[in-house]
Amino acid sequence: MTTLSYTPDPSRYANATFRRCGRSGLDLPALSLGLWHNFGDTKPFDEQRAILRRAFDLGITHFDLANNYGPPYGSAEENFGRHLTADLRPFRDEIVISSKAGYDMWPGPYGDGGSRKYLLSSLDQSLKRMGLDYVDIFYSHRPDPSVPIEETMGALHTAVTSGRALYAGISSYTPAQTREAQRVLADLGTPLLIHQPSYSMFNRHVELPDAGSTADADAVASGAVFAPEPTGESLLDTVGDLGLGMIVFSPLHQGLLTDRYLSGEVPAGSRASVGHFLKPERISPTYLERARALAEIAAGRGQSLAQLALSWVLRDERVTSALIGASSVAQLEDNVAALEAPPLTADELAAIEPLAVHGTV
Repeated sequence: MTTLSYTPDPSRYANATFRRCGRSGLDLPALSLGLWHNFGDTKPFDEQRAILRRAFDLGITHFDLANNYGPPYGSAEENFGRHLTADLRPFRDEIVISSKAGYDMWPGPYGDGGSRKYLLSSLDQSLKRMGLDYVDIFYSHRPDPSVPIEETMGALHTAVTSGRALYAGISSYTPAQTREAQRVLADLGTPLLIHQPSYSMFNRHVELPDAGSTADADAVASGAVFAPEPTGESLLDTVGDLGLGMIVFSPLHQGLLTDRYLSGEVPAGSRASVGHFLKPERISPTYLERARALAEIAAGRGQSLAQLALSWVLRDERVTSALIGASSVAQLEDNVAALEAPPLTADELAAIEPLAVHGTV
């Protein structure tokens, strides 16, 4: 008999919060764990393991990856596969695992973009790295204006019909592109399950009317790029009308919607100190004024700023789940505690509105 190294908390679902993913039959936890930054080879393996175990004990059943998460590329999937083998394999049917392809992954013309060649090759590599027969959700990580949408969505359709994925998803598509992707997939017989955009109090693009693609006008006119006419509707309206789920990434705006930078200093080891995704100059006077005022509202609710930011993105029922990227068990627990707070009141939302300004930083 095999002795398990990890026994999950038997009460893990007692207080867990799940939301239905659009008009599908799939429920996702209100908070999902993203493995973008903290599961590559630069993060100690035991710290990764502690975070994953605690997440599952707290009822987080969805783990979100992509082919190029690390660093280096592929290492997050490899490490997750090791954790899966050691701890979570017996609970595979309780877990939703997603991966993506669409950004650069390997050299040459077939290691990037939205072609059938790249997407299906990447999926096969992801499955091998994680030791899986299938992922639950496979995403087109971004639209590729140089590839016909029929080809990109056809690859997602093949991923599902071949059994390598259970559901198809897209990420960072405009409302018009989302409608076109949904139409093509529906014609093929595969529903589009979910959209994954960025969304936070400082990044509210999903609420804004569709302004269309920024692709070169001549290329659009020639039909060489995938750029459907703008719909004039917001992405939230689009997913709501089409019955899609929405899972949002960067709800804490790369850590700017946490208490970490409220002093005006850049702590050693923080994302801003590294300067890769978050530059130190973004800790501006305007940012500090708004973030500190939001922190005061959060304190009045008995929340941290991060908890308020999560409550805020989840206020809309069209948002199925928010992706958190915990770097420690303590941070994970703090984020999950946001789900214990009461809904935001009309007065609280009104106080937040002049501070939650799109494009603040």
